Amino acid sequence: MLVFDSHCDSPSQMHRLRDFAKDNKLAHNDFPKMKKGGVSAAYFALYIPRELKDAEATSYALELLSDVYEQVEASQDSVDFAFNSEELESNYKAGLTTVMISMENGSPIQRNLNLLRMFYRMGVTCMTLTHNGDNEIADSVVGNGRWGGLSPFGREVVAEMNRLGMIIDIAHASDDTVADCLEYSKAPIVSTHSCCRDLCHHRRNLTDDQIKAIAAKGGVVQVAFCPSFLTDDFDPYFDNTEEGRTVDAIEEEFIKDPSNKEKVAAWNDVCARINAMERPSLKYVADHIDHVVQIAGIDHVGIGSDFDGITATPAGLENSSMLPALFEELRGRGYSEEEIAKIAGGNFVRVMKEVERIAATL
Repeated sequence: MLVFDSHCDSPSQMHRLRDFAKDNKLAHNDFPKMKKGGVSAAYFALYIPRELKDAEATSYALELLSDVYEQVEASQDSVDFAFNSEELESNYKAGLTTVMISMENGSPIQRNLNLLRMFYRMGVTCMTLTHNGDNEIADSVVGNGRWGGLSPFGREVVAEMNRLGMIIDIAHASDDTVADCLEYSKAPIVSTHSCCRDLCHHRRNLTDDQIKAIAAKGGVVQVAFCPSFLTDDFDPYFDNTEEGRTVDAIEEEFIKDPSNKEKVAAWNDVCARINAMERPSLKYVADHIDHVVQIAGIDHVGIGSDFDGITATPAGLENSSMLPALFEELRGRGYSEEEIAKIAGGNFVRVMKEVERIAATL
């Protein structure tokens, strides 16, 4: 079956010099792990920190984009890009691992639809409108409600994304932004990596009403693997503690100098300690999938791991090679093979096709 992970922050790790052609110890994602785990395709997200503004944000996005192109081209015997659903399915039939490109945080388009169009031409076919802070497009769930949802420019962005055939991603968006996207988008919208607020009260999670509304518009909610989104009981030792500040400092030093062996070793030591923590199991991921199915139906749920963008992972889902364990858990809960195929990627590909179909009419 075609397995599609709708959100991996892998470009950031490529920028930190991870070689995706190798099976990297402690890494969440690389091409061998994707192959081993049967991951047919994934959106690799160009994550833009909220601190970067205007030309600096655009420049950084282009650097990440270059990193992705270089690493995919270096593995072109087994990995290829897809820029639409037809190319995705062609790669799948050919046995190739597919990389698609998304952007997490629309700040690199700088209030300029020409830049949005240019990123689309360069392969960005999905955009998460905001990250952890309001921007010129919309309000974030971690923001100050600057616009009360979409900005006037944000409404133009939504219309242009519809025209181009770009997928609108409301992960990280405020509740008002989600409502505006549902109102103004002519195409289905998605959340590429969120969970259910009814099961875990993290502000990044979606309410039942939001999940139902996304489904009613034909969209899909892609369940994320971040432990803090899965259960209120997970309180990692590195959050809001002196130990946490130490971890942040180690990561910051690693990001600044990813070729420094001592800094790499220090960061790997942090990753090993995190993997040794008691963490919620993959059963919690299945619980959130169950919840979306119960309130919105089997056609409106999928998976968006957030690998390479989260510090801790669920126990049993430490990297992309372990994804089959989640599908086995779903089988044990009574899901049929047809239903699992929808969750694994079929639902998201259906939405992709519908977004493309609507764009052809505009």
